[in-house]
Amino acid sequence: MRYLMGIDNGGTFSKAAIFDENGTQVSVASLPTVTITPKSGYTERDMEELWQVNVEVIRTAILKSGIDPKDIASVSFSGHGKGLYMVGKDGKPAYNGIPSTDARAWEYVEKWYSDGTSRKVFEQTFQEILACQTVSILAWFKDHKPEVLENTKYIFAVKDYIRYMMTGAANAEYTDFSGANLVDLTTHKYDKGLLAKFGLEDVYDKLPPLLYAADIAGYITKEVSEKTLLPEGIPVAAGMFDVDAGGIASGLVDEEQMCMIAGTWSINEFITKAPVVNGTVALNSMFCIPGYYLIEESSPTSAGNLEWFIRNLMSFEKEEAKKQSESVYKIADTWISEMEPKDCNIIFLPFLNGSNEDALAKATFIGLTAFHNKKHMLQAVYEGIVFSHVTHVKKLLKNRDVPKSIRLSGGAANSQVWVQLFADALQIPIDVIEDKELGAQGAAIAGGIAAGIYKDYPEAIARTVRISRTVMPRPDYREVYEEKYTTYRTVIDALAPVWKRFKN
Repeated sequence: MRYLMGIDNGGTFSKAAIFDENGTQVSVASLPTVTITPKSGYTERDMEELWQVNVEVIRTAILKSGIDPKDIASVSFSGHGKGLYMVGKDGKPAYNGIPSTDARAWEYVEKWYSDGTSRKVFEQTFQEILACQTVSILAWFKDHKPEVLENTKYIFAVKDYIRYMMTGAANAEYTDFSGANLVDLTTHKYDKGLLAKFGLEDVYDKLPPLLYAADIAGYITKEVSEKTLLPEGIPVAAGMFDVDAGGIASGLVDEEQMCMIAGTWSINEFITKAPVVNGTVALNSMFCIPGYYLIEESSPTSAGNLEWFIRNLMSFEKEEAKKQSESVYKIADTWISEMEPKDCNIIFLPFLNGSNEDALAKATFIGLTAFHNKKHMLQAVYEGIVFSHVTHVKKLLKNRDVPKSIRLSGGAANSQVWVQLFADALQIPIDVIEDKELGAQGAAIAGGIAAGIYKDYPEAIARTVRISRTVMPRPDYREVYEEKYTTYRTVIDALAPVWKRFKN
């Protein structure tokens, strides 16, 4: 049996997982990195700390697996999209890494929309401009810290930086950079004219060569082998944006499927042979399967909001659950299962980490009275997260038929009552993907193709992806959730003029 390692760097945690060639997860290790918040709306991470965390999770995953490291055939990566990771001329980080929750560049996005830049850019990239995209953050650095850009040799996505540290080879990869307004989606190349529209033509030479996800990007160096236990010289595949990785590990291999990932980010996606250019969806990018485009609606509005609620408002329940060797998530699910949606009309906007409505929008509860308690607020959190997904899915469905089912993964997929809520609000069956580290598995699949274990993505998916259960929608709940979703949208529209007051 040969084994594959997938390494997934999200906005908070770094994970390394080992899979056998049939997709069984053998081991996983996970560690957080410290999020640095120098100002409101700014999020950063120490890139050297991030690298050391990756070294530790790789080594730990290998030791936990009990396998002979020599049986690991390849390594590959997934990682959060957008953001910015710069390496200087000395080969060291040029600045802290900027993850995709950063909003410092929101004013540039407003300017580009008001002066017509966004329309001109859309003709080449077929996507909206976001404050967390690489181009926006680069523009901020050009104006506020030009010395950092001057010293920068390579512009990377997070996974590219880790791959560079493991191989010494500097490369970028299509799924990430095509989703960051850096690649012309017609020519599939960098374009100085495109960069000039952002005022960034000077960064052209800092963009590394582009690879496809399953291309071999380098090989494990001797130094990295000694630190991590990975065999020296094994191939390292370029890897992919974690949205693609989650899609691949959910079986997203043709135009019929639709996937949702409910983690820190609300990810909603399908693939087509041509980009959607009518302006109804936010993001088109090149999918990891050559010849396909990823049609994506996403925002940092998903299950991360529940983590905040539990950490800040359920600390007593968390301690009690710990004493009973139970999970606080089980308590949360029990509370929700005991309530009917019609019993509570609180609305929660799940914008703690960002928004799919306005770069400055903030989370809030609307409708609280003295009657309500934590259980009602928790129900509003579950529902608000679902409604954010519904907003994205409705945009996607303007461009395709309603699928027979939607495949769901991420933290929310572990909750039976939450999955039922997704099915009821969407009135579409929900397929739950087998519980494992899907970002890492999608990466491992690319590594398996690079190593020759799989012929292509369809073969890899047929061998490794399994649906654990399907949850059917309850027609009796259609009306109540349609009404609550309408109220959710009404609240968002009513608050639209308010958000600029929170810019500081």
